[in-house]
Amino acid sequence: MLVKNPKFEISAVRPNQYPKNNLPEIVLVGKSNVGKSSFVNTMINRKKLARTSSEPGKTRQINFYNIDETFYFVDLPGYGYSKMSKKEQEQVGKFIEEYLFNRKEISLIIFLVDIRHSPTANDKLMYNYIISSGLPFIILANKADKIAITKVDNAVKDLQKQLNPIGDITTLPFSSERKIYKDEIWDIIDSCI
Repeated sequence: MLVKNPKFEISAVRPNQYPKNNLPEIVLVGKSNVGKSSFVNTMINRKKLARTSSEPGKTRQINFYNIDETFYFVDLPGYGYSKMSKKEQEQVGKFIEEYLFNRKEISLIIFLVDIRHSPTANDKLMYNYIISSGLPFIILANKADKIAITKVDNAVKDLQKQLNPIGDITTLPFSSERKIYKDEIWDIIDSCI
């Protein structure tokens, strides 16, 4: 997909702040610092539309990126960031839950996990949460540039075995550096919107 005019639209924490134009939404979930913002920037060939940070826990709201008035990339706050107070974690958890279970415009969830590590307890909780939502989703094994290219396929298979042993959920490697699987992901997004 050739993206011409992507723009950041709004950061929201309540349903009355969400966009009202009924465009399909492609939602990004994953732990803090897994690379959700970098994913957005890579997919749209921009360096800084979605703000990235080496410091985990920077995204504290739901960020809506309008992609050519065709759909939104929706960047959810990451989970598992310990420096957030318990109260903040609860608040963030509540508005994520409210969004995922009530938002009718969600067309696809992209669940990002770090290819270098076994899924955490929080990753497994999020996986089960997404399954229970009944929404279509794919798993991206992100940061594939951080391991040897010869180990990528096996690392993806291992992740899939741990999260989705049945193997019925599309699981692909991804790298913002190498831009691998970008075309396949666009094909999936196109089919969902």
